[in-house]
Amino acid sequence: MSETLERWGSKRAFILAVTGAAVGLGNIWRFPYVAGENGGAAFLLVYVAFVVLLGLPVMMAEIMIGRAGRRGPIQSLVTLAMEAGASPRWRWLGLFGAFTVFCILSFYSVVSGWSIEFLVASVNGSFVGASAEAIGAGFDAFLANPKLLIFNHSLFLFMTMTVVAAGISKGLERLNNLLMPLLYLLLLLLAGYAMTTSGFREALAWLFVPSFEAITPTVVLHAMGHAFFTLAVGACALMAYGAYMPDEQSLPKAAVAVAVLDISVALLAGIAIFSVVFAQGMDPADGPGLMFVTLPIAFSELPGGMFWLSIFFLLLLLATWTSAINLAEPMVATLQGLGLRRGLATTIIGLCVWLLGLLSAFSFSSLAEFRPLFGRNVFELVSTIPPDIFLPFGGLLIAVFAAWVMPRARAHGALGAGDAAFVLWLGVTRWIAIPLTFIVLLTSLLL
Repeated sequence: MSETLERWGSKRAFILAVTGAAVGLGNIWRFPYVAGENGGAAFLLVYVAFVVLLGLPVMMAEIMIGRAGRRGPIQSLVTLAMEAGASPRWRWLGLFGAFTVFCILSFYSVVSGWSIEFLVASVNGSFVGASAEAIGAGFDAFLANPKLLIFNHSLFLFMTMTVVAAGISKGLERLNNLLMPLLYLLLLLLAGYAMTTSGFREALAWLFVPSFEAITPTVVLHAMGHAFFTLAVGACALMAYGAYMPDEQSLPKAAVAVAVLDISVALLAGIAIFSVVFAQGMDPADGPGLMFVTLPIAFSELPGGMFWLSIFFLLLLLATWTSAINLAEPMVATLQGLGLRRGLATTIIGLCVWLLGLLSAFSFSSLAEFRPLFGRNVFELVSTIPPDIFLPFGGLLIAVFAAWVMPRARAHGALGAGDAAFVLWLGVTRWIAIPLTFIVLLTSLLL
């Protein structure tokens, strides 16, 4: 098995790619409503702490494995395990990661398709003058229309796999270099607009002035889980990116840059969303419907609201697009490692993801009552079990492999930093990140 010949064209390209994988629904859809349900600033404070103690060490562990192996996730794990005298069965971790990403991308594509529909609706002015009841009923009607859901799911997945098929330099790198700066520009524009609303100061206070009494065990557990989810760790996706990482790049510096960029997206999105919500006297704890029901209602009553709502849904579409592309890449890399050409591997992955996504799309209509496990339909299963259970389980195994199994010299070399940095990473990963990840997994299984 030869090393992969592809590399990111620059250090900046690698950082943008990993940021593109991390930034998506977790930052713009999930963070606002999870923060809304868990006390705002109290949740944010704990979340940032766990990004540092949990997310960053595991992220570095995952990238290190790919960088040391310079192959697809499965091949890297097998090579490094055998070099350490460990069992080649570690390959199953790579397959498990590919399955996890496969499940996540199937529902991710369906939900991301919603952003296409809502972008078109906001540009057309469909929400202007509509009552709260009409907007809520419109969303319910959209979910109950399988043809619309399937069309948007198919369009989004076609956009995604077309870029992946073009390869690293011509596909992923070019799109990340174009869209990630545009994403931050749109976020800054929305944050600037938020400053003009009457709810801006209230949003800042709610997000950045914590009430320590609000830090409950539930808030802590949700913050731990979200820190894991938002950095896209635990599914071996970043292993593939580590294989393409430039030789001279410092992994700790790159990982910190990704974490800062990832958190900044969540904060800017939170400021923009909650400023509008508070300006209209609405509830920040409106749950998953915050983005697709609450925001259209709030923006529809503000001057120029449809323009800014269109900007918001364009931002959401761009974020989910870059994230989906970067989620699909490791699955394609896995098939390439088995000898398939990139074009054929991309087609196979795209078709399989599309088929599973159909079950999620039908879960809001004809399959709404089909509940094969735990009383949940297909959409509820793939949108909760892989993020809440599979990712922590995969992350736990990744951290164990990098910190305890992988040859220490190889791990040190893959970190691309000095002795002190390696000792710090190893200590934090072994004695803090691994126990915390186990707690996240155990909690997810018990709740």
